[in-house]
Amino acid sequence: MIRYFPESALGQLEFDKIRDLLAEKCKSVFGKEKASSLRIHTRREIIQVELQRTHEFKGLIEQSQYFPNEEHLNLSREIKLLGLSGAVLGSDAFLMIRKLADALRQIFHWFDRERRMAYSGLASVIQDTYYEKAIISSIDEILEENGQVRDKASAELANIRMSLFRKRNELRRLFDRIVTRLNKSGFVAETEEAFLNGRRVVALFAEHKRQVKGILHGESDSRKTSFIEPEETIGLNNEIFSLEHEESREIHRILLELTAKLSVYAPLLLTYHQTVGEYDFIQAKARLAIEVNGIFPNLQDGSHIQLIEAYHPLLLIYHRKSNKKTIPVNLRLDDKNRLLVISGPNAGGKTVTMKTVGLLQLMMQSGLLIPVHPHSTLGIFKQVMIHIGDTQSLEFELSTYSSHLINMKHFMEEANGRTLFFIDELGSGSDPNLGGAFAEVILQELVKKNAFGIVTTHYLNLKVMANKTPGIINGAMAFDEKSLQPLYQLIIGKPGSSYTFSIAERIGLNPELIQSARMLVDEDHFRLDKLLNRTEQDLRKLENRENELQHLLKENQKLKVELEKTLHKEKHKQQLVILQEQNKISAERYAYLKEMERKLKQIIFDWRKTDNKQEVVKQMQALLFNQKEKPASGKIKQKFDSRYEEVDGIIQPGDQVKMKRSHQIGNVRELRGKKAVVQVGLIPITMDLRDLVLIRDKPMPETNN
Repeated sequence: MIRYFPESALGQLEFDKIRDLLAEKCKSVFGKEKASSLRIHTRREIIQVELQRTHEFKGLIEQSQYFPNEEHLNLSREIKLLGLSGAVLGSDAFLMIRKLADALRQIFHWFDRERRMAYSGLASVIQDTYYEKAIISSIDEILEENGQVRDKASAELANIRMSLFRKRNELRRLFDRIVTRLNKSGFVAETEEAFLNGRRVVALFAEHKRQVKGILHGESDSRKTSFIEPEETIGLNNEIFSLEHEESREIHRILLELTAKLSVYAPLLLTYHQTVGEYDFIQAKARLAIEVNGIFPNLQDGSHIQLIEAYHPLLLIYHRKSNKKTIPVNLRLDDKNRLLVISGPNAGGKTVTMKTVGLLQLMMQSGLLIPVHPHSTLGIFKQVMIHIGDTQSLEFELSTYSSHLINMKHFMEEANGRTLFFIDELGSGSDPNLGGAFAEVILQELVKKNAFGIVTTHYLNLKVMANKTPGIINGAMAFDEKSLQPLYQLIIGKPGSSYTFSIAERIGLNPELIQSARMLVDEDHFRLDKLLNRTEQDLRKLENRENELQHLLKENQKLKVELEKTLHKEKHKQQLVILQEQNKISAERYAYLKEMERKLKQIIFDWRKTDNKQEVVKQMQALLFNQKEKPASGKIKQKFDSRYEEVDGIIQPGDQVKMKRSHQIGNVRELRGKKAVVQVGLIPITMDLRDLVLIRDKPMPETNN
């Protein structure tokens, strides 16, 4: 477990609010108790497993995958009772134990071989236990689904219930005869059966109660109806009552025997109870992670903090409700720079930044996913110390500064290389010069102890010290001097100005008063604050220009990618058109060759059959030399000649043209030097102008009506 100082440290970092949020998401008593006492671990292997389990369950929820953890029973008392000698559990308790055992059966069934590998963290919850089917089978032998003890639970119970069945039927028949007789006499107030004190009675008008022999068991509120057990049924009622008592004793004996039989499984059932509660606790952590956009950061042994786009989870939830933007924190603390001194104006976000770092570190070490960039890396600390705000001690009647020094004494004595500390307004509450001197001594001592931490301050001497002391680095909260608004953005590497005089000027304070105040301030002190002010504003301008440049570079890269895609598509279209043309020409040649083959085969056939060889030779000569067949494109040409005619002129965009080789018709879309883009149907084709002929439609011949 992590050590922390003072006792209120976790509350000051608002870790208690995270516990409360987590407890609200738990459904079981076990889960709520574990969330309310959420442990902060210091061993990497434990933290790794806790984070992995939460990460895996978060994935199940986001992918809408089913996990069998619907049962959230609180059986601590029943399981404890089960293990006691001579104890007896009721049927309702056994039904809940059966539900618990069945929940484990479903969980073990869910973790098949593939899921055990894919969700090794979740599977590790049940790695040290097993499913015992004898628990459910033992309960099912005794109890029905509604909790009723089965007749066959024992031979004695079966005999008792058979006798009860017979006696009740006998009583029912006798009672019906009595009610019918009394009803005819006009004595019966209600014909429906009634029971009082476990005895069957008949409802009579009060004025006739003395006319029926039997036992009076009671009267109605109005005293108009009396409930009488007829004399004839008393014996049967007594026998039934005795049998019911025997049944109760036999059921008690059977449940006692079942309790003793299952008592050996009490430790196993306690493990089952904790397992179901553990999965409930994990699902609550996963749902909290989804709410705060939590992820599994990189873990590192030793002391280290590298936060990228880190958000305060509570602030994130609050701003989301009010549609406000939350500014992330980016910082790094390592062996080279262990201490960060944050300066800047009041209400600029120094304390929030400090709390963000502390809270995220505690959450991570307690197995909670945190709202940071996936490349963030966190080490593991064994001690957390914090000093925030006004810490007057009423108990010892100490001033703010006295209490401050007592805390600092503890920091310096107890800090080490695995300590993470946070000090808000170091040195405040005393004379600025003396307080600043003590603050320097404190920082120097903490640097010697190799502790990691964040300090906020307004003291210029601490800003100067941080700039020249190895192990300490400056940081500033950005501030818009024109609008006098804090930007809540941490800038690492430069100290910040308090903007004291700038704020006074902007709010319209009397210039003479401002000048008088400046005269009272040490000149070097004033020049340094002014220099910090100007440096911060210049740095912000440079950052804005860098952001604009990065944006332009991204836009250019995006345009480059889109242009390359467009060129690739155009090239692909042209290749497709060429391939189509080649296929068309190949098809025409193939048809022509097939026709030639057919005719040659016919000539060979005629050669073999006829005696007039000379005639066949003439046919062959005519086929090969004198009368060549027109290729398939000749038909296309004939079709063209019937509809179009060629014309002289210079080809311009919009003209109708014919391709010399394929005789295809198209329209010129544009000219590109000695080439033209011709639209043929839906396909644009780039052609040489020399391969095109200007055409026009032939006029339709006039007809006489």
